[in-house]
Amino acid sequence: MNGADRKKSVTKISTKLLECCHVYASRSTTAIAHSRAHPALVSPALSMSAMSSVLSLPGTSLAARVRRARTAHRASPRSSTVAAAGSDKVQFAKYQGLGNDFVLVDNRDSDVIKMSSERCAELCDRNFGIGADGVIFAMPPGLVQQDEDYSMRMYNSDGTEPEMCGNGIRCLANFVADVDGASPKAYKVGTLAGLIQPEVRADGQVAVDMGEPVLNPPDVPFTESATQDGAAVRVPIEVKGDTWLVTAVSMGNPHCITFGKEGECDNGGIKVDDLDLSAIGPSFEAHKTFPAKTNTEFVEVVNRNYVKMHVWERGAGATLACGTGACATVVAAVLEGRTERKCTVELPGGPLEIEWRESDNRVIMTGPAKMVFDGDVTP
Repeated sequence: MNGADRKKSVTKISTKLLECCHVYASRSTTAIAHSRAHPALVSPALSMSAMSSVLSLPGTSLAARVRRARTAHRASPRSSTVAAAGSDKVQFAKYQGLGNDFVLVDNRDSDVIKMSSERCAELCDRNFGIGADGVIFAMPPGLVQQDEDYSMRMYNSDGTEPEMCGNGIRCLANFVADVDGASPKAYKVGTLAGLIQPEVRADGQVAVDMGEPVLNPPDVPFTESATQDGAAVRVPIEVKGDTWLVTAVSMGNPHCITFGKEGECDNGGIKVDDLDLSAIGPSFEAHKTFPAKTNTEFVEVVNRNYVKMHVWERGAGATLACGTGACATVVAAVLEGRTERKCTVELPGGPLEIEWRESDNRVIMTGPAKMVFDGDVTP
């Protein structure tokens, strides 16, 4: 087969794969929204074996193929996840939580991450890679404490490493459960933000105890002073010539939550569907008052139990959902007196249920995480 014929063959297989992904996506409105927002789910840069793994074995569930591909891991928790055909391939599965999509790698056989940050950024590219908001690695336990089930490391689509990711940890919990063939259960997961405890439920939802929000400004980190009970609430900052009122919250990673500009947020507030995130998001992300940069949530209050939120994520830009951002949004809304402690946060990819419990100050996030496809790549 000459070069031109090979290129045509790869293109045909890519087209067929995309059609299969759309068929799978049609099973949930969340996945439909995701496929419309990111039409290039897979490109010809994906390996031929990854394509064939999706197109083969009709009637076999994707989760079952993940488990079969990792038979060695079930036999030994520290066996390699490198493809049996050769040591130059690493197996992965792609999952999405409300359209926030990730490449998942079982890295529990080694303390060394199997891919560089640069390679992860390449794989996240939606035109020349798999396409994702980040790459997540299930690592051996012991990052935070020894009784963890496993730990989590990840790289954003720009190659930077965040402390953790709320949607990502839901995807990770379902991924590990699928790989291990586990029944619904709770996990202890070590992250750079501390110990996080996701629970995989029988209905496919994943509930995550996200811990207590951090409100002390230097710990967010946020350089402005506290304005309300030790928290920085409704603090004015200048962004591109406008004054916005923001509340600073950390859920293990920094968040800047705003309900609108000064004079606007108490008079109807912002309409998130009218915002041009690409025009203002980068200026919030790199604002001087957030020395570690920040995720930014733009929030429209519909009623005291329901808000709409669009997010600009640090290191990833505009995404369809952000779990830690949804948690931070409800914390900020409660601090500003806008919502109850139990609230639905509607994101472009779908809803998350968030509760900031008064009894123990912990935030509980509940939402879906679903597999899209699996394959293998060169690390």
